[in-house]
Amino acid sequence: MIKKLTLPNVGTLILLSVLAMTSCAKQNLGSVKPTTQMENDSTYLVPLGGNSYLTKNSDKSSAVITNAGLGNWTDGESVISTYVYFKQAGKVTIGLRGQVLPAGNTSTVKVAVNGTEKTVDLGKAANGAYPVGEFTVTTGYNKINMQGVSKTGGYFADLQQLSISGPATAGGLVFSDRENMYYWSRRGPSCHLNYDVPQGEEISYYYSEIEVPEGQDAVGSYFMANGFGEGYFGFQVNSPTERRVLFSVWSPYETDKPGEIPDDYKIVLNKKGPNVYTGEFGNEGSGGQSYLKYNWKAGATYKFLLKGQPDGKGNTDYTAWFSGPEQANWLLIASFKRPHTDKNLTRFHSFLENFIPNNGHLGRSANYKNQWVRNKSGNWIKVKSASLSVDDTYRSNQRIDATGGKNDKGFFLKNGGFFNEIEKPGTVFTFEHSNPAPAIDINALP
Repeated sequence: MIKKLTLPNVGTLILLSVLAMTSCAKQNLGSVKPTTQMENDSTYLVPLGGNSYLTKNSDKSSAVITNAGLGNWTDGESVISTYVYFKQAGKVTIGLRGQVLPAGNTSTVKVAVNGTEKTVDLGKAANGAYPVGEFTVTTGYNKINMQGVSKTGGYFADLQQLSISGPATAGGLVFSDRENMYYWSRRGPSCHLNYDVPQGEEISYYYSEIEVPEGQDAVGSYFMANGFGEGYFGFQVNSPTERRVLFSVWSPYETDKPGEIPDDYKIVLNKKGPNVYTGEFGNEGSGGQSYLKYNWKAGATYKFLLKGQPDGKGNTDYTAWFSGPEQANWLLIASFKRPHTDKNLTRFHSFLENFIPNNGHLGRSANYKNQWVRNKSGNWIKVKSASLSVDDTYRSNQRIDATGGKNDKGFFLKNGGFFNEIEKPGTVFTFEHSNPAPAIDINALP
């Protein structure tokens, strides 16, 4: 469920800090590379399988979006939205590619872009190509809506692509054009803050806080607070009625199947807190996972504390604690032993992601605040800067609605929702808060 990150090493962070010392360098739209999937020199074909969502649906709808496109479209209340990034504004001509089944049936559907609506009759074109008409688009992401109007049979259409041509395509488009990336593109790009920690320090603890603004806690969001070289710790929105605090540690044995891990490479549970679930995870790396069902609230600030300590026998123990305004004390989430690992905490980072593909059109953001590290001598060191990085979905130009930076509360991350605020990955942000060091009695922690 959680995509394993490839993060810059310390040397890379130093290089980035030299190359990008300003915290407000906006990326020029001209540097956004266009997607290249085209039917010919003037027409782009946009696959619905990687770029569309059911943005309005009813209980009676059976419509689905798969890699093949839109299918089972029976309900006239359903709205299917396709998102495309235009590097320049202007006029475009849009068409639909697909078929109405069984053969002989017809339908009428409505297409709307930026307040302009047109209808098109489907079902009679032998080649499955249906011109809709001309629309005006703006620079950046535009939403192309489709809705059924009438049909002679049970289905409006099975659609695979939109065709887009016209003057506004001259600068190029950005959309997901690689089928093996559709899953990740529909989830949306993730973004990360890579914190600058003084070199030469042996770090035993990471401390940070997260505040998710109200309305930014869409289902499927994972707000990761204290990431480290061997795992991650944060909280997420699993459903409209369930939220979790999640702490996981990867096994040093690289596999996506937990059952393949040899016994001496398995993550071992040292202890866990009350009501905490522990087990294994797979699919994106494998290891030990723990979570506490906890109804954290948007608009409030929550605290995350992580410890990493070698056990003197060639292993390292990682322990996570969580605290919020609902309780006075720190809650133990879990402590895991990672074998074949003899190191202190490294690669302090945070990230933001969506793990439900059908919710990739929803936006989310969070304020990442008050970061500190504690060295082996017991001294707390303030974190003052962080660099922005993005995942392969963004880097491969499949989707670019992910950003981060600083605000009056500290650092922030934002992704999803197809917004047009672009910050150049690699930018370094500096924020020196005035908060005192965490007042934590380390010896009294559960």
